[in-house]
Amino acid sequence: MHVLGMVLHPQRDCSGAVKSILDWAARREIEVLGIQDEVRRIVCTAEAVSAEEMRQRSDLIVSLGGDGTMLRAMRLADRQRFPVLGVNLGKLGFLAEVDVPDLAGALSAIDNHEFTTEPRLAVDAAIGDQLITAFNDIAFVRFPGHKTAAIAVEAAGRRFVSYTADAIVVATPTGSTAYSFSAGGPIVSPAVEALLVTPAAPHSAYNRGLVVSVNDELTLQVLPGSGRLAVEADGIVAADVDPGDRIELRPRPAAAHVVRLGHGTFYERVRRKLRLTDSAEISVGWP
Repeated sequence: MHVLGMVLHPQRDCSGAVKSILDWAARREIEVLGIQDEVRRIVCTAEAVSAEEMRQRSDLIVSLGGDGTMLRAMRLADRQRFPVLGVNLGKLGFLAEVDVPDLAGALSAIDNHEFTTEPRLAVDAAIGDQLITAFNDIAFVRFPGHKTAAIAVEAAGRRFVSYTADAIVVATPTGSTAYSFSAGGPIVSPAVEALLVTPAAPHSAYNRGLVVSVNDELTLQVLPGSGRLAVEADGIVAADVDPGDRIELRPRPAAAHVVRLGHGTFYERVRRKLRLTDSAEISVGWP
């Protein structure tokens, strides 16, 4: 490793984690980059660069924050050769791999090539001539006080089902534990290459979601009875759609890669971080 880039949470105190990175990098003569607007908030010796320059020069990007920061780092890593290491500075940090006390050891393991990478699927939404990318989900959300979202789902070129709901969420496996999960969708391993369509607060008898293979075309049609909808990409409003609009959802497997250090499986992380519990009818003594 020659150059390390940092993505910082916009509000949380990252100074301790940044110092740990800089001290470690100085011992190994590794250059550290930070995005201009982010590193200027703290006193540090990282080189301030643009996000695009960081994309071009980094061998590794370290995300310091929560899941939102990790998603920003993954967007920087989209279509790039370098992986992303998530460091949890938040409460849940579902996508993060390590906490701050373990950061120096994690960087040493990466520099010594003692790690694996996990590919993460992205989804692109084509709305007219606009292309919106997300690593968690793209949600079509009703405006408060307006009509609900009425959307027809076409899979593999055929109409499958129509939903009327407060929102329709199209999630990647990464996003299966986020908005889609809150709306009642399943937990999906990131090793699965598929998109999840989940209605949030559906206003119809059919309230089930749909899992669509990356090999099948997925298109949404905003129906005439729908209200105008906000399009949120990873929780950020990116566009509006109106009745009559068609949206193509295009999955891109392995769009970015995250670092894994062998500290447990995906299912162990899910069980621990979501604090999953078993049925009251099952003995707590199962292995």
